[in-house]
Amino acid sequence: MMQYNFLVKRVPQARDPPAFALQLRIPSSLPTRICRMTISKDKRRSAIPMNYEGIVNLITAEYPRLSQGYQQIARFLTQNPNVIALESINAIALKCDVHPSSLVRFAQNLGYSGFKELQLVFQSRLATAAPGFRERISALETELSKNVSHGNLGFLKDLVVRDIASLQGLLEGVTEDMLASAAKLLIGAQTIYIAGQLRSEPVASLLRYLLTMLHRKVILLDPSGGLAQEMALTMGNRDVLVAIAFRHYAKEVVSITEGAAGTDTPIIAITDSQLSPLAKNADVLFTVPEDEYTFSRSLAAPMCLVQCIATSAAARLQPNRESAPHIPTVTEIAKDEKARLPRPIATRR
Repeated sequence: MMQYNFLVKRVPQARDPPAFALQLRIPSSLPTRICRMTISKDKRRSAIPMNYEGIVNLITAEYPRLSQGYQQIARFLTQNPNVIALESINAIALKCDVHPSSLVRFAQNLGYSGFKELQLVFQSRLATAAPGFRERISALETELSKNVSHGNLGFLKDLVVRDIASLQGLLEGVTEDMLASAAKLLIGAQTIYIAGQLRSEPVASLLRYLLTMLHRKVILLDPSGGLAQEMALTMGNRDVLVAIAFRHYAKEVVSITEGAAGTDTPIIAITDSQLSPLAKNADVLFTVPEDEYTFSRSLAAPMCLVQCIATSAAARLQPNRESAPHIPTVTEIAKDEKARLPRPIATRR
């Protein structure tokens, strides 16, 4: 009977659980296929990220290949990191509307030994993390519950609580570089195309209005005539597309965004997550936090964001203005035009 010698060595690494290296003295008669399988598994284990940013990048890369159930888990993990860090697997599964075993299999599918190892990375993030979306909602509900909690005013309270939490998340998630890059693209574009349908349509219309008031050439890819995708075919690399879509993403907006990427048209994407189909092709990506499990999802944060983007563009157009950037209204423009008209010459009688 053939005998093999095994030597197990502990390898010191700065992570838990400790890693071990297995050295094998394998005779040449052992099938090489078994060796390759073992090495492949070891490589996958060593490649898994042990920090939060790495996990998000890994999930983003794997997301298109995941099943629908795993995609649901992926969205919940990336949008509620503090929940993942602080709550039990049973509580997380209940909020995610899946069985706890699905969370275990999801973690193993990414290369982790189980959900606990994945959860440890989310727990290490808490040392420097800001409060999550759900934590803000919980704190605000506690604060406002003393005033209103029932009836129609209770509905208003719930909406206000979620709006405030979403706006706070927006303030923390948007950077100076993101706004500056978006403004630069908008000012330098020959034509600005805007795509936003379904729930995103009011956001797209507001941005069209604001940029038009700044005398930019703007085309709203409105599907009412059935020609939105055909109009989008005129986009080129001297233009810019602002694509706006949230779950469940409007198919036509996704298709227009993919077409823009094919023509090298710069894309500014406003969506709910970096797992969104709009995110992969975006030159500038704005993610607006929202509670996807709430029926009435508010537009307060997206509306605030597009106002800020337009104001950033106005600031570039008005570099010598001493006061804050100004976007004129239709009424102001009408008044200015009236003031510039020549006064009638008085005639003698």
